[in-house]
Amino acid sequence: MKEMSKNSTTGAARHRNGDGNPLGPNSEIARKLKQYYDELVSDQVPDRFAQLLSQLEEAEPAEKKD
Repeated sequence: MKEMSKNSTTGAARHRNGDGNPLGPNSEIARKLKQYYDELVSDQVPDRFAQLLSQLEEAEPAEKKD
């Protein structure tokens, strides 16, 4: 049943734009933004930044006890 409603939504998007692409002219922008986001998320956190985050996490509980 879910598959049927999914197909009908896709069909409605096709009729809106006429080309089968729900984003229309913005599809290229959306594709590039997703590509950029995926690359950014997959980057490693620099060691120095990870160390600073660890220090911050250690300092926060000590401040809450005071």
